[in-house]
Parts: sequence; C-alpha cells; structure tokens
Amino acid sequence: MSPHPQISRTHNLFHLRHGLLSEVSGALGDVGTLLPLLVALTLTSSVSLSSSLVFGGLANILTGLVFGVPLPVQPMKAIAAVAISQSFSPAATASAGLFVSGVVMVAAVTGALRWFAGVVPIPVVKGIQVGAGLSLVMSAGKTLQPLHLSRPWADNLIWSISAFILLCTTIRATRFPYALIIFLAGITLAAILTCIHPGGVLPAPRIWHPRVVIPLPEDIRNGVLMAGIGQLPLTTLNSIVAVEHLARDLLPEHPSPGITSLGISVGAANLVGCWFGSMPICHGSGGLAAQWRFGARSGTSVVILGLFKLVLGLVFGDSLVDLLTRFPKALLGVMVFAAGLELARAGQSLNHDARDLWEDAGNEEFGDQGVRESLIQGQMRRVGNKDLKDEERSERWMVMTTTMGALLAFRNDGVGFAAGMLTHWSFQLLKRWRTRSH
Repeated sequence: MSPHPQISRTHNLFHLRHGLLSEVSGALGDVGTLLPLLVALTLTSSVSLSSSLVFGGLANILTGLVFGVPLPVQPMKAIAAVAISQSFSPAATASAGLFVSGVVMVAAVTGALRWFAGVVPIPVVKGIQVGAGLSLVMSAGKTLQPLHLSRPWADNLIWSISAFILLCTTIRATRFPYALIIFLAGITLAAILTCIHPGGVLPAPRIWHPRVVIPLPEDIRNGVLMAGIGQLPLTTLNSIVAVEHLARDLLPEHPSPGITSLGISVGAANLVGCWFGSMPICHGSGGLAAQWRFGARSGTSVVILGLFKLVLGLVFGDSLVDLLTRFPKALLGVMVFAAGLELARAGQSLNHDARDLWEDAGNEEFGDQGVRESLIQGQMRRVGNKDLKDEERSERWMVMTTTMGALLAFRNDGVGFAAGMLTHWSFQLLKRWRTRSH
C-alpha cells in the first residue's frame, strides 16, 4: 500500500533511536477515545475484548510499518454508539463493520474514493476537522461535568485540574511524555480501586481462543440499516479524507498515506477482524492529532501500541475489563479535551497555508524532476502561498464554519459535509453569474 517502504522504514528507525519516550507517549494519545468505547462495547457483549485487542494491535503494527506515520486505529464511533445503545449482538456489530468496510474497499480499489476526495474543497475538509475537534471537546465536557471537587478520592475534579495544569505548562514541549504520565497515573489508580473493591478482579492470564462470528439475516439487516449506513460518511470523510489532509499538514517532511491506501487499510482490517468479533475500526483525524500532540512523529509509536495491545489480547483478554472500567474519567476527559483542541487547530491555516494555496513546485528551483517527486509523494512543495482577496478569504471562512456548524448542530459528518458543499457551490454559481453579467 505504501510506495515508499524504504522511506517509512528509515523514518521509523530514526525516531525509535532518537525519540523513543516521545513515541511511547504519543502512542497513548488516543487512549481517551479508545478506552470508553471499547469497554462499553465489551460490557454490552457487542464485541470480544480479546479479539478487538488482537486485531486492533495487528492493524496498528501493519499501518505503522507500512505508512511510517502515527495513524490511529479507532472504533467506528457511529457503529459503537448504536451498538451500545441497542445492545447489539457481536454478529450485528460485525455486520455493520463488514458493510462499511466492503463499501470503502470497493470505492478505494475502483478509484471512486480518490475521485471523491479530489472534488471536496479544502474549506469543507477543514470544517470537518474543526467540527470533529470541537465534538471531542464537547465529549470531554460531558465526561468531566458529573465529577465532584473532592470525591471520590481517585476520580474527581482535583485530578482533572492537576492534569490540565500539567497540560498547560507543557503545551510548548510537544515531546514531553504527557500522555504516558497520565496513563500510568490512571492505570495505577484503577489498579488500587480494583484491589480495594470487594468484587474487584485484577487481570490474570486468559489465553485468547478465537471464535468465528456468523451473522444471520436479522443481524445483517439490523447492523447495516441501524448502524452501517450512518457510519459511511463518518468513515469516508473523517477517517480517510480528513486524515490524508491532516497527515500532510502535521508531517510535511514525510510522504503521507494516499486516499486509496487509507481506504484499503480500513477495509482490510475489518474484513478480517469482524469475523472474529473484533470491534469495527478505522483511522481518524482526531486520533492522529492526539498522537501527534503527545509526541508521536512516526509509525514507531503505533507499532509499540500495537505490540502492547496484541500481548494484552493474547494473554489477558477479557480479564482486563474490571481494571479498564475503573480508569479515572477525570484523566480520560482531559486527554480527550487536549486532542480535540489540537484537531480544531487545523482550521487556523485555512487562508494562509492550506494545501490548495501552495504554489506549483514546477519552477526553476525544482524543475520537472521536482514536480514528478511531488506527484509521487502525493505532496506539493511549500514554495509560497497564493494571495487571496478579502472576498475569497471571507467565502472560504464561511464554507468552513458552515460545515463545522452543521456538523456540530446535527452531530453528523454527512450533514456537515452537505451543508459545506452547498455553501461552496452557491459561491461558485454566484461567481459565474457575475462573470457572465460583466
């Protein structure tokens, strides 16, 4: 899937040798999104925790080695939300994941996914990124609001305030292992709570025994209609298109994964794992922003995370549930909050450093060879920005904010996308009308 395996390998080895602590911290940056959904899906018996850890870990390892960037492996959130609220069976959850992955895989292989990404304007993509970031911030707020100032002792606002102060004081130190420190503190508190609780059960060896899930017609109908269709726009827009753009913005020095490769990655992971009761997974711009924010700069981070998840799934499996359910929400909420802010920052480059404003690399400095290299890498060289008129800046800002606003108002990426595209097309039609009238 990667046209640059040697570049990815060299990039990973460099950061393994020179920034291991930062990579480990970055690997844990997306824990705030992963843990709550994975535990909730396990408690409703909608997925197998062991299979989710095993196949999620394998997906982490393969994407890290192939792409060389800290691509997250996240739950498919729309499917997870419906599966939790409706107490889906593993077969119904698998049906939803298989449907979405099959559609994405076909679109990737046929080139339809690349065409779609090519016609989506940058302001709409930025709007989806900012909207997704603010959605994470709002989600963090819901997690933190029920907490009290001093009780219970291991999960209260004092822990949240302390974690937030540490976040603020290290905001400029992007290589500070913040996520690692918060995770270790949280897992320590969770272990203490598990030990002192009368019915608490600490993790114990429980070797994974894979079981195949065979959906029945009723499972397929419920999974596809109730969860799969709603997940499609979220996966396409936030897990593929937005991720491809964000990877180029955050790591411009490294070839970013292409639209087709991302689609195949999402499709392949689920078309294998879902048959064994694994949680439907995808990539996500929020997870990428979180892992970058907490120190990840290469695929090394997700390879380390993948190995960790793989060992846990193979050796401990479902015995981890009691421990994970007691991880303090006070710390998870702050991590999600920080990830949301980092993703929302993507909108600040809309009118001065967005990719559609970069000048063509085909000039005297780089020549035709520079153009070919840019095309091969799927990136434009930053040789200058195109100047925009005030009216153009205003229009781009309106398209982005409309996309973001509709996404937040309806809590649906598809609605945000439709609103942004309609706004964009309206401006384009107005420009054509003015041109013809003159």
